[in-house]
Amino acid sequence: MELILKKDVENLGFIDDLVKVKNGYGRNYLIPKGYGVLATVSAKKVLAETIKQRTFKEAKLIADAQVIADSLKALELKISAKSGTGDKLFGSVNNTNLAEAIEAQGQSIDKKYITVIGGTIKRLGKYQAKIRLHRSVVIDLTFEVVNEVVAEAKNEVADNA
Repeated sequence: MELILKKDVENLGFIDDLVKVKNGYGRNYLIPKGYGVLATVSAKKVLAETIKQRTFKEAKLIADAQVIADSLKALELKISAKSGTGDKLFGSVNNTNLAEAIEAQGQSIDKKYITVIGGTIKRLGKYQAKIRLHRSVVIDLTFEVVNEVVAEAKNEVADNA
């Protein structure tokens, strides 16, 4: 079954993509939820016209996303979390925590566009995340999870200096 996506669907495609899916997935999930419509001949013609009209706007969106990507790459993110013996965390760090840390640095990224590589983090250390700013602009961001006590001590030393 061919569908035209009306919203971004994780692991399937982006808005206005033409995708082939199994009949049950399309009929029972994508179409009722409003994520896609049947790709009829007339719908394909409308899609082609929409894409043609949107190419100029798309170039500006890509340029804006690239500017944000460059500013994010310059950030040095440290997320403080409570940890027990060794480097094991009480709880975990995930894309929500990373989105909050990025917002504290002055950029606003929705958590659904952030994917922490390896899932949730349960230990201190350096990690990678993928941030999708546009369908063609995806960056890798390195961040560090540090012990909350160590982070506070470093802040006090910096304040006293």
